[in-house]
Formats: sequence, structure tokens, C-alpha cells
Amino acid sequence: MGLEKIVDFILHVDKYISILIENFGAWTYLFLFLIILCETGLVITPFLPGDSLLFVVGAFAAQGSFNIIWMYFILIFAAILGDSLNYWIGHYFGENVFANWKFFKKKHLEKAKKFYEKHGGKTIIYARFIPIIRTFAPFVAGVGKMRYSRFLSFNIIGGIAWVTLFLFAGYFFGSIPIIEKNLTTVIFLIIGLSILPPIYEYINEKRK
Repeated sequence: MGLEKIVDFILHVDKYISILIENFGAWTYLFLFLIILCETGLVITPFLPGDSLLFVVGAFAAQGSFNIIWMYFILIFAAILGDSLNYWIGHYFGENVFANWKFFKKKHLEKAKKFYEKHGGKTIIYARFIPIIRTFAPFVAGVGKMRYSRFLSFNIIGGIAWVTLFLFAGYFFGSIPIIEKNLTTVIFLIIGLSILPPIYEYINEKRK
């Protein structure tokens, strides 16, 4: 998948979900499970849609395209499993993975480390709502050898909170006519709001 396709997928995720439903029917549940699993579980795919995807899926569920209860538990499982996978990758490979693979950006790892220094173990919960950091936080927890039982408790709380907020926001608000007709604009808005914290942190660092 080229860069243009990736960007188009992120910005028009509603269009691609429609295509998936039309061509694959019930298999779309599996595809969405895999997207959330990879977005949270693999440090090489932090660019995949997260917040906006959950919102759009909720909106489609409100229209009857998905069973909201099934989708809710499937995506929670994907989010928790993804973070756990990322933790064990970090635990097993450590930071050396950044030395061996050129497409890993070490600056993202450093941002996640600073986030940990500021928020401690609760980073796993807070990071759920911040793109990029969301993908790297569990990896850093694994690198730092955080006790897995402690990590898992934060993981479960964060995963449930994240999926519940965005999925049901889409479910309850996505069917409102003005939002339904301007879903692409809403996706842009969600993406814009989600990157505000990293921008704020970047500006603060520059000032310092």
C-alpha cells in the first residue's frame, strides 16, 4: 500500500468501511479487529486509524450495518490484545529493534519515554487517546520490564475506556443527519483534536 493510499484510507475511512461491508459482509468484523490489533500492537503501524475508525464504526452500527454489542466486545478484545502483543515485543526485543530496522522512528520512542516520566503507569491509559504515543507506550512498558500484571490492569481499563468513548460516540451521534452527511469532516475534526496534545508538547519543548 503506497503512501497516498494510506493517507486516503485514514482520511476517508468511512468510504473504505462501506467497500468492506459491500464486498465482504460479516468478514468486515475480522478486518476491523485486525486494524485495531495492528494499530495498537505493532510499532510499525502507528499510522493506522484508531479514534476515527471507532467513531465511524459506531455510526455504521447505528445504521444497522453492524451489531453494536458484538462489535463492542470484538474491538475491546482487539485493543487489549494489541497492547499486550506490543508489550511482549518490547519485553523480548528491547530497544535494539530500533537499531536493526530503519523504518522505526526513535523520536517516537523518546516521546513515549517522556510521557512515562510524566504520568507513570497511568501512561497506558492516557496514551490510548493520543495517536503514535498509543502505539509506542505499551512497547516502552515492555522495554522497561514493567510487571505484566500491573501493565495488564492499566491495559484493560484503557482499552475499555477508549473503545467505549469513541464507538458509542459514533453510535449515538453518527446517525444525526448533519453528522451523517458530513462524516468526512467529522473524521478530519477527530484527527485534528487527537493530534493537539502532541502539538502542545512539541511547542512546549521548543519553548524550553
